[in-house]
Amino acid sequence: MSTDGFPQEVVEALGCYVYRLIDPRNGETFYVGRGRGQRVFDHVGGSVGDADQSAADPKLKRINKIRALGMEIAHVIHRHGMSESTANEVEAALIDAYPGLVNRMVGEGSRGYGTRHVSEIIEKYTAEEFKVGEPLILISIGQLGEKLGVYEAVKGIWRLDMERAKRRKLVLAHVRGIVRGAYRPQAWWRATAENVPNQPELIGRIGFEGSKAETEVWERYVGKRVPAKYRKKGAQASCRYLSPS
Repeated sequence: MSTDGFPQEVVEALGCYVYRLIDPRNGETFYVGRGRGQRVFDHVGGSVGDADQSAADPKLKRINKIRALGMEIAHVIHRHGMSESTANEVEAALIDAYPGLVNRMVGEGSRGYGTRHVSEIIEKYTAEEFKVGEPLILISIGQLGEKLGVYEAVKGIWRLDMERAKRRKLVLAHVRGIVRGAYRPQAWWRATAENVPNQPELIGRIGFEGSKAETEVWERYVGKRVPAKYRKKGAQASCRYLSPS
């Protein structure tokens, strides 16, 4: 049965909910979101309230491919009748649980409290915190490190000030609060329309080329935990400038 909207009495009963969009071709969940009212249907309807709708948006591309075949997106309400804070937690957990989603943003709190192996949990809470020994840049590389390798992930492209970055001679890469690499930048470069084609949102950011830090520095930081004051719950900054206390 085709459904493109909720009756008003259903809207009132649902309250705040978390939903999934499912590809009818393979039964795959490709997007997870939360909202109220008719939000679950807004993506297919192309609502102007959907801020990430654009020609380059992978979610919109997938929806258009499905509709071009004369098929309908399956909409599933995963949990409803929640407070906003509970919905945030449920949405984040589902985003972690379904690999390959087209969501552009990770779930709230996923960087600090998201899915990980039990060995990572133990490491997260037992590893010694590092002490900042020199001015440096701390960068969260998330899952990119698993896909690209730590150095390839951390070298760019980031929203950093070029002149300020040049004054820092050490870059640390961390994944979920544990440092995985330490590098000495040798040259910084700017993202331009030529080297990041079809990705205008990256223009103006910067990256670097560098080398692995000397053994003493590597051992001082790698495998250590990011200090608690830089790991506050809800913090979303990917890059931080740190200086010795």
